[in-house]
Amino acid sequence: MSEIDSYGGSTRWTFDATGAFRLDRDGGRWWLVDPLGNGFLSVGLNHIDDSDLKYPHNLEVWQKRYGGSRERWISEGVVADLRNWGFNSIGWTQQYIGGGWRERFDWSQIVVVEHGSQWTVADLEAAGMPYIIQMRLAENENWNGRPYYPDVFDADFDDHCAYLARSICVDAAASKNLIGYSFVDAPLWFRHPAGADWPGLEGLEGDKRDAKLFEIAGRYYETIHRHIRTYDPHHLILGDRYNGDNELPEVVLEAAKPYIDVLSVQYYPGNDQASRDHMITHARGLYERVGKPILIPDIGNWTATELNPQRTMDGVPDQATRARHYIDTFTDLVREPWLLGWHWCGYVENLSRGWGMKDPWDEPYGEYVDPIADFNRHVYDLL
Repeated sequence: MSEIDSYGGSTRWTFDATGAFRLDRDGGRWWLVDPLGNGFLSVGLNHIDDSDLKYPHNLEVWQKRYGGSRERWISEGVVADLRNWGFNSIGWTQQYIGGGWRERFDWSQIVVVEHGSQWTVADLEAAGMPYIIQMRLAENENWNGRPYYPDVFDADFDDHCAYLARSICVDAAASKNLIGYSFVDAPLWFRHPAGADWPGLEGLEGDKRDAKLFEIAGRYYETIHRHIRTYDPHHLILGDRYNGDNELPEVVLEAAKPYIDVLSVQYYPGNDQASRDHMITHARGLYERVGKPILIPDIGNWTATELNPQRTMDGVPDQATRARHYIDTFTDLVREPWLLGWHWCGYVENLSRGWGMKDPWDEPYGEYVDPIADFNRHVYDLL
């Protein structure tokens, strides 16, 4: 059995300690290396928002359990839960809080998914756990029906990236808990279904479009890389959170390679072996093409609940099956030598996303949470 250090890394795999998260390899396997020099598999949780406990139906829970205090909620709720459940990282904290898919999920629909606020660096540091932090370089998400594609060659885009870097990196650069910086969630690098596209691609098709898109992507990634490195020379750059279930132009991956340390690709596999095999085959192909280790920054499942009967997923009739799906998915995945970890979706069930580890009254779904917690605690033993 692995001995787990204070960051959540395993002492079975040891490397040079630098005091910050970094990458290294042990034979053919890639690792995140924690500040103590131990191999670290990032098993994180996403979408953690205190407003999920401020609806009329659960405000009393917020007030009585946490005294209406965000600080108490972070320490007594979030951190205590994550540690009890075997999670060692805080992922993307913004929550789906309105709009979007009112019924079943369909990536082909044009929707606007409203998101809450991201945790500040101060919040993340107060939690005392490894974390990632997001930088929204553009507004071209798959779920954004009002997309905006910036002109990356314009001074305005440079100003925007400079602002993101100084507003986030200055506070985070000395952190021992910061894993790295990620960018846009599920970006569309081709023409958006809502009609928007990158400036400069008008009228271009085929090879001419690819050549210009390579130029655009190169400037996009170079600009934010330059500004991050102005303030933070060593934390990892995790790049955009690509949607592995969607199209991704080859030229974008090529353009990103010099400016990212990790390839971030999210998936939502079904509850069947063919779906899991497809996810692994797709991610393996990306690794072979790009040569960067992979973090799965968002992945999850759902089932109908009392307040969200519309959230149905084929082959997932109940909370116990959700747990089985989690275990089956990561038992297959964790042995892949390019995998750095995964960040699960999400924490407290609200009325928009409609699922979580805990129900709308802040109580864990026991049949779901308990098997996952046991799996997480022993995940290094699978390697």
